[in-house]
Amino acid sequence: MGPLSGIRIIELAGIGPGPFCGMMLSDMGAEVIRIDRPSKSSVRRTIDVLARGRKSIAVDLKIKAGVDTVLRLCESADALFEGFRPGVTERLGLGPELCMARNPKLVYGRMTGWGQEGPMAQAAGHDINYISLAGALHAIGNKGGKPVPPLNLVGDFGGGGMLLAFGLVCGILEARGSGKGQVIDSAMVDGAASLMAMFFSMQAAGAMNHERASNMLDGGAHFYDTYETSDGKYISLGSIEPQFYALLLEKAGLDADVFGSQMDKSRWADYKSELTVVFKTKTRDEWCGIMEGTDICFAPVLSLDEVAHHPHNSHRDTFVELEGVTQPAPSPRFDRTVPELTHAARKPGEDSREVLSAAGFSDMEIESLIENGAVRQAE
Repeated sequence: MGPLSGIRIIELAGIGPGPFCGMMLSDMGAEVIRIDRPSKSSVRRTIDVLARGRKSIAVDLKIKAGVDTVLRLCESADALFEGFRPGVTERLGLGPELCMARNPKLVYGRMTGWGQEGPMAQAAGHDINYISLAGALHAIGNKGGKPVPPLNLVGDFGGGGMLLAFGLVCGILEARGSGKGQVIDSAMVDGAASLMAMFFSMQAAGAMNHERASNMLDGGAHFYDTYETSDGKYISLGSIEPQFYALLLEKAGLDADVFGSQMDKSRWADYKSELTVVFKTKTRDEWCGIMEGTDICFAPVLSLDEVAHHPHNSHRDTFVELEGVTQPAPSPRFDRTVPELTHAARKPGEDSREVLSAAGFSDMEIESLIENGAVRQAE
């Protein structure tokens, strides 16, 4: 099931953006074979949402027979991706040159923070560092305050794993025409920079300044912000267009003559103070009864415990329960090749025999690999 059905991808297991890339590809129907490290754990990692949907083979990459096993799996794969520092897979004997020698059409994806080359390529880092260098973090935070990390959504997942998944699909499509694979250098700093494209346009047009929470989309505008309600919860507004703003004033009971200068930045702070008082007069649910579903561009700010129960999310099955864990459903949606979640994360090595058999390994070869410790089959 899913639009990527029939595509086989090897994932060298890692953390964060790599698994997210694997989840996206698997959600869309690709057969993603996860190369895990051998583990004695007998517990299935059902709570690891990022690892859902993949088969797991546990391989000891410190043993030559283990490395040879992965190289052989490359022969029947469309792509492989890894998330190590530059040069690590080369030292393991699994670099692009060796893998693509086994399969010239193989697309080899590399996920790093800083990229495969450059002055910082070998330095450690995390999402907060990558989005700092891309200009994204500087723009997020309260006026007069310090930058605020937007979780690790912008670097790890948006600029990292999601763009790597996009790059792999692009590479696979190109290889089907050219017959040649290629290496994809997916750097989170590059991806985060791509996500900032619109703001570079706004800066060039003189519509963006460098002071946090003083621009239209960073919380500076009174009509694009969050407000606390009387029960200590929050709502969000995005009433940018004039007609939506007029509806906000109407539903909130505000004087259109007083609040009429919507785009006058000198009035934003005063308008925001007034709206702060207004929204504290009712509970979040009461405001939802007045504004939700209108063209105000309004929504309640929901916690992770609340999202699955909201009527809109519930109607669309935006969140699903898989083996007892609530999690996001595959996205985007397709009306014909419908993605389907098959199972939660596997134990490392749970599918070792099945994966090797499907790749053409004989029963004798499989048992030999397991006996010498190059591969582990979880019970």
